[in-house]
Amino acid sequence: MSILKKPNPHTSMQLAVSKTPLINQGNASEKRAEIKQHFISTYETYESLFKCLKSESAFYLKPEPLRHPLIFYYAHTAVFFVNKLRVAKIISNNINEDIESMMAIGVDEMSWDDLNDANYDWPSVQEVQTYRDQVKSMVLALIDELDLSLPINWEDPFWIILMGIEHERIHLETSSVLIRQMDIQHVVSHSDWPHSNVDHDVVTNSLQSIPGGTVIQGRSLPSETYGWDNEYGQQSTEVKDFKTSQYLVSNHEFKAFVDDGGYLDEQWWTDEGWQWCQFKPAKQPTFWVNRDGNWLYRCMTTEIEMPWSWPVDVNYLEAKAFCNWLSARNGKSIRLPTEAEWYRIHEHTMSDQTPYPQWQQTPANIDLSVAASSVPVDKFTFGQQKLGDVIGNVWQWTETAIDGFKGFKVHPAYDDFSVPTFDGQHNLIKGGSWASTGNEVHTDSRYAFRRHFFQHAGFRYVESEQQVDQTFNTYETDELIAQYLEFHYGAAYFGVPNFPKACIDALIPHVDLSHNQRALDLGCAVGRSTFELARYYDHVDGLDFSTRFIRNAINLVEHGEVKYMIPTEGELTELKSFSLADLALGDKANNTEFAQGDACNLKPKYSNYDLIFAGNLIDRLYQPKQFLESITERLNSKGYLVITSPYTWLEEFTQKENWLGGVKVNGENYTTLDALRDALRDDFEMIAVPQDVPFVIRETARKHQHTVAQLTIWRKKA
Repeated sequence: MSILKKPNPHTSMQLAVSKTPLINQGNASEKRAEIKQHFISTYETYESLFKCLKSESAFYLKPEPLRHPLIFYYAHTAVFFVNKLRVAKIISNNINEDIESMMAIGVDEMSWDDLNDANYDWPSVQEVQTYRDQVKSMVLALIDELDLSLPINWEDPFWIILMGIEHERIHLETSSVLIRQMDIQHVVSHSDWPHSNVDHDVVTNSLQSIPGGTVIQGRSLPSETYGWDNEYGQQSTEVKDFKTSQYLVSNHEFKAFVDDGGYLDEQWWTDEGWQWCQFKPAKQPTFWVNRDGNWLYRCMTTEIEMPWSWPVDVNYLEAKAFCNWLSARNGKSIRLPTEAEWYRIHEHTMSDQTPYPQWQQTPANIDLSVAASSVPVDKFTFGQQKLGDVIGNVWQWTETAIDGFKGFKVHPAYDDFSVPTFDGQHNLIKGGSWASTGNEVHTDSRYAFRRHFFQHAGFRYVESEQQVDQTFNTYETDELIAQYLEFHYGAAYFGVPNFPKACIDALIPHVDLSHNQRALDLGCAVGRSTFELARYYDHVDGLDFSTRFIRNAINLVEHGEVKYMIPTEGELTELKSFSLADLALGDKANNTEFAQGDACNLKPKYSNYDLIFAGNLIDRLYQPKQFLESITERLNSKGYLVITSPYTWLEEFTQKENWLGGVKVNGENYTTLDALRDALRDDFEMIAVPQDVPFVIRETARKHQHTVAQLTIWRKKA
């Protein structure tokens, strides 16, 4: 049973945590010394955190079933230095291959019901400590020896050193959350990590007006400080006037939702939220403890009497449910702020503040400067409206799912930092918490977690009629789909032009564009030929049997861009992206309409076309003869049927008796072109010499398929 402990008498942090260094100015020798101190401060602060575990056995417990035990995280941040230094070819040897293999990859909470029951032969705490000491000595030696010039760019060796430091500072915070989730009997208070003992009368929240405006985001290189790859690029957002809650939602304000049965009422929750709520099952915030009818609050290492004036700690799903409940209760459009709206709040209230890391005095409960806990929501206020905790205290959930900015590039040494979160399921948190240090404190920082994830995070709400326009941010990882996206929109390989575009470019000189109302693209896959046809036709239908292909084409129309991962070798992948605007296809994208369809069994509405394009389709149909017989009636008089195919007949697609050609007839060779002439001669005339159109499909960085299709153009007779 957990023991209720008395409040800690210490009210301020004892640790001296260095600020993240400026890397675009200064003297190289002094900067080297500053980075060394930054590394030592980070490394030792991280080790101090684990002194809050009561015994060595606590290192092997899993406070969160979906994550590793704490011994993993104690080793992981040191392993990260070694592995990234090796990837960057700064060092060539392992220090401890077993530890570096076991402790390399952490756990993202993919789903709350996807438990990780893997068994590991974890090393002892002493073995990990010895390893950490070895890594520390190595990094200190590298800091002394590596070439250093300013500004430091992300291809420089010192960028990797800074990456390791900032990575450990992230885990300083996430590990403190895991310790906070651990059963109280396994942790102990420590003088380096005191909670605040300040609580007072609860303030009443109110809505304050924030003017709209243009929010410009994105960093560029060389940058003032280290930044993660998702911070670089450009984004401009127009924000309308809105109102924001003056303070973060306090435990007291959230209690009204709990008392009203909010956790038991499905109407307030998203589908995802209600599923989580039922699985948990949750009846109150995770860090609230009901002890014999009394509410207690779980700090990192102890339970205290509920501090009602402190911000509530919840995940996104709980914050969203509260906003829905409050909106219905007050008859106002209440929701979480977007990332851009958070920036408007920040700009409106903190324009006169010296930004981090230049500030001389920390202006908020952040950067481990006040306590190892939250404080009252009105203790730190900003601007004329005295908005509480614009930064600090707890992170603030937003409505925005993280995505890369225009021009986003993956850092080659850490290609899986950002991209896995660009899936529409990781929402941004802004502003930092009491445990946020280093890059986490920087205004440009962008961290996102799964919506059911717990961090030192709470929320403020806004009143706004502006609809949240979520940028499409799914990265396609299906290998086949990604391969086709690259085939349709990616680079040209071995000098072979883009195939869908080459086909349309080849047919256009032979058709009469005075009749250009409607075109049909059959077997459109992910849509490039459909968009190319839309340059010339007023309306183009794109049909494919695969809904997965069609989904990507529809996403392109709606969002104008697609991002995907293609394999390079083995399990290694490369990030690719493109936009219709970059390909000069965006202007006519709305002239297209994509749908799933069977070319051998088309719906009646797919008729009255001036042109039908069947790209590499005929040898993939189960009834190609039936297709040719039925397609005539779907074309207008003098309409065109364009067929391309490498004539690769396979029984997995077409039973042999249904092959058009590639067979012996009466002992003689009978080609597919022969069969097309025979099948189409009554209703069509061939109007151009058959043309070979080569194409290359990339499978990996070193494996490609080089194929040649034949393009034929047939005009329907009057």
